[in-house]
Amino acid sequence: MKQKINHFRDLHHQADPLLIGNVWNVQSAKVFENLGYKAIATSSAAVAESLGYADGQAMSFEEYLFIVRRIAKSTSLPLSVDLESGYGNNADEIVRNIRQLQELGIVGINIEDSVINNGKREIADAHRFADLLASITSAIRQDERLFINVRTDVFLLGLQHPVEEGKRRLARYEKTGIDGLFFPCITEREHIQAIVAEATLPVNVMCMPALPDFVTLKALGVKRISMGNFVNKEVYKHLESMMKKIDAAKSFSPVFQ
Repeated sequence: MKQKINHFRDLHHQADPLLIGNVWNVQSAKVFENLGYKAIATSSAAVAESLGYADGQAMSFEEYLFIVRRIAKSTSLPLSVDLESGYGNNADEIVRNIRQLQELGIVGINIEDSVINNGKREIADAHRFADLLASITSAIRQDERLFINVRTDVFLLGLQHPVEEGKRRLARYEKTGIDGLFFPCITEREHIQAIVAEATLPVNVMCMPALPDFVTLKALGVKRISMGNFVNKEVYKHLESMMKKIDAAKSFSPVFQ
């Protein structure tokens, strides 16, 4: 297991950025495995939607764990899990969840510095969140520690001066023993360049309409590229389109064209 985690960690330090396949069930995981992807990660939003929940820990951890277990048993690829805000009210509860993931052979997690309260996503206090991260990393033995990718939502939430706030947060988070930094919704080249220049850990960005292409992201120093739940949404757009064609044709012929 340690070897698999170290391999996943090494993928964040190679010359080309790690393009990680975001999955929501076994079928999607198998697609990425068959295409030769090097690693996969759950999209919590996509898993939640597939179970009829909204994003933001509306599904229970037990329900989520069932899906994760099925994916882990069905693929040989390194699997990371989007743990959202940790599915716990304190470090001890979050660590218990992480240990359950470790038992399944999970190689990494994402944990984010925002929470949803009364349907609204809010950024966490940077000091308190850094303390939480330090408690989590110190509770997990170094020889068994999976890759901890910390998501900061300064761009996702459209905060004022997101680059400056992102730099402030990454400086605190990097001191807690984590392994990577995730900035969803960052898209402007100068913003990416400024964050990467400030970070000492691998920087992760996410699929967005205005995100630069992979060659540009490599040149900017990005080390990991995520898909989020956008591929999931596109898959079901194709399903809807197919069903419309079947309805129009009054036949299943569109399925076989």
